[in-house]
Amino acid sequence: MDRLSEQAEAAISIIPDYEIYGRVTKVLGLLVEMAGFGQGLSIGAHVHLKPRRDLVIPCEVVGFRDNHALLMPFGSLEGVTLGCPAMIQRSQPMITPDERWLGRVINGMGEPIDGLGPLPQGGHPIPLRNKPPAPHSRQRMGQQLDLGVRAVNTFLATCRGQRMGIFSGSGVGKSVLLSMMARYTAADVSVIGLVGERGREVQEFIQDDLGPEGLKRSVVIVATGDEPALMRRQAAYVTLATAEYFRNQGQQVLCLIDSLTRFAMAQREIGLSAGEPPTSKGYPPTTFGELARLLERAGPGAPGQGSITGLFAVLVEGDDQNEPVSDSVRGIVDGHIVMEREIADRGRYPAINILKSVSRSMPKAVSEERGAIIKRAKQLITTYEDMAELIRLGAYRKGSDPKVDEAIRIYPHIEEFLTQNKEENTSIADGFARLGEIVGMKG
Repeated sequence: MDRLSEQAEAAISIIPDYEIYGRVTKVLGLLVEMAGFGQGLSIGAHVHLKPRRDLVIPCEVVGFRDNHALLMPFGSLEGVTLGCPAMIQRSQPMITPDERWLGRVINGMGEPIDGLGPLPQGGHPIPLRNKPPAPHSRQRMGQQLDLGVRAVNTFLATCRGQRMGIFSGSGVGKSVLLSMMARYTAADVSVIGLVGERGREVQEFIQDDLGPEGLKRSVVIVATGDEPALMRRQAAYVTLATAEYFRNQGQQVLCLIDSLTRFAMAQREIGLSAGEPPTSKGYPPTTFGELARLLERAGPGAPGQGSITGLFAVLVEGDDQNEPVSDSVRGIVDGHIVMEREIADRGRYPAINILKSVSRSMPKAVSEERGAIIKRAKQLITTYEDMAELIRLGAYRKGSDPKVDEAIRIYPHIEEFLTQNKEENTSIADGFARLGEIVGMKG
């Protein structure tokens, strides 16, 4: 009964007191101009076009020009004509997540797309463009979170409430790495946003990579690459809003988005359509501001709340780690995991370059003993890779340098340690014990 009253109260709270209508004056590509809205409209507000009684097309206000509002649709504009009525939504766009969303797959509008019936609504509305917690009221990052992946658990310790970027080109394995973390994490809940993904890969990810056990404690938000830019961008907002709901309930949340690059591309389409000037690689200035606002919503909550540990994939265009989106995200997050095509080409998955990756929480996340193991393993990797070309050419003579001889002997075992099948789960303790044994130190 209490839950029903909460749901009713939440539903009533977002019903507007009155309705304001405008009229469509121009349609140009994906941009709709609307007049007659008075003072009742702002950037980010939602407007419903009603070309027919049985057809409603949701849109969002992306700008203003010459006393006209500029709208972009969440779907097709088929049927829209000049003079078409446009009903302004007075309430702030929001969703009402619930514990019963676990195991469900939804779209960027918060609607179910898994064929399992209606989505239960909770009693606590969360704004889609929610503000991050105030800096002075946030908790500090917690203890290390077990993600089940040896390379990450040992060399790139990730704390509760930390935000990490996963940077790689296409086809290097970042989606599989994300699914392993979602399946094996020690977090209470996983919230996964598939933004701009290929349609055929969604079921493969859910059924094969995530699996029934992973899906059981996850909420998956999907917006495929063929959907409008607004829908792709909104899928990222819904992902963070859902994660915030579970964080507010005191739970530890693992939030995964694949990928931030497609979110940035969607924002680029929106910004350019609204008349923003293109800057770096055609991205308008709002793109980088939106990235910062989105990523800052993850992290530790206020005292008494849980935390959102964010793992955000970045599709590196042309394998250029310094392209604009990668460069911007790297400056926002608390560490980065770099995956390289050369490593994948030699058959080592996950293809993480340990020496180019970093976790900014690492010094405080591990004990002195484990820190010493990591330091020694990195020294051996560095020594081997500095001499790798000479070793491959046969130009290095055994016995010339004891350190290089040791690195040649141990390096294959470290490579084997870093290789992990997606069906394999390794805890933090087991990972350090195994790595310590390889480098000859107690784990």
